[in-house]
Amino acid sequence: MTSTTTARTAVITGAASERGIGMTVADRYARDGWAIAILDLDGDRAAQVAAEIGERHGVPAFGTAANVADEASVTAAHAAVQAEVDAGRLPAVGALANIAGITSPVPFLETDLALWNKVMAVNATGTYLVTKAFLPAMLDAGWGRIVNMSSVSAQRGGGVFGKVPYSAAKAAILGFTKALAREIADSGVTVNSVTPGAVDTNIRVGSTPESEAKLAADIPIGRVASTEEIAAVFAFLSSDDAAYLQGTNIDINGASHLH
Repeated sequence: MTSTTTARTAVITGAASERGIGMTVADRYARDGWAIAILDLDGDRAAQVAAEIGERHGVPAFGTAANVADEASVTAAHAAVQAEVDAGRLPAVGALANIAGITSPVPFLETDLALWNKVMAVNATGTYLVTKAFLPAMLDAGWGRIVNMSSVSAQRGGGVFGKVPYSAAKAAILGFTKALAREIADSGVTVNSVTPGAVDTNIRVGSTPESEAKLAADIPIGRVASTEEIAAVFAFLSSDDAAYLQGTNIDINGASHLH
């Protein structure tokens, strides 16, 4: 752990789901000495998970409800976190992990505008809204780390589980990351992204043991990633050691996509 992390809070969206990347990322931040603030659609669960992680690692922790696709909800969640900071129960926010997301395995001609808008709203608009809420204080402090969750689906054009709306939303996150990183490049705040391939989570709703086995067999390394492996990348991009990485994307896909 470094002196940078011990005095700062990491905000993680979508971190209350069992077997989810977000929960593991929150646990890794806490293990590394960060205080944590978990934002999730299920506010009670967010508070419970935050308390458990905080107690396990001996760090300040807070959880609250947030619908990342809704501006008013994000504003309220940001205010709740800031109130904890102002009261001295959390240190200032130094990192933001935009992980909340949903997928969609629906073939393109079976989609409708409501599905398209929902997938875009949670993944892409959510990343925009939460970043816009927490970025100003980081800029004022002259130090911050923003790590955005994209997907190998954005690079490959699907081919894992999510189809067109999901791939488009995750591709939007890559463009958002690069553009914001360039705009604030000399501020002390870095903006980077991560593109996992298949990960051992519950996101592939409706999958079967057979489809999961085929998915793993199609990956050159021979297995899907663990959530801990993804969390390690988030932790690195949020560290002092990653200060010169700006607008970078890190692939973690077991060689399923090389470019």
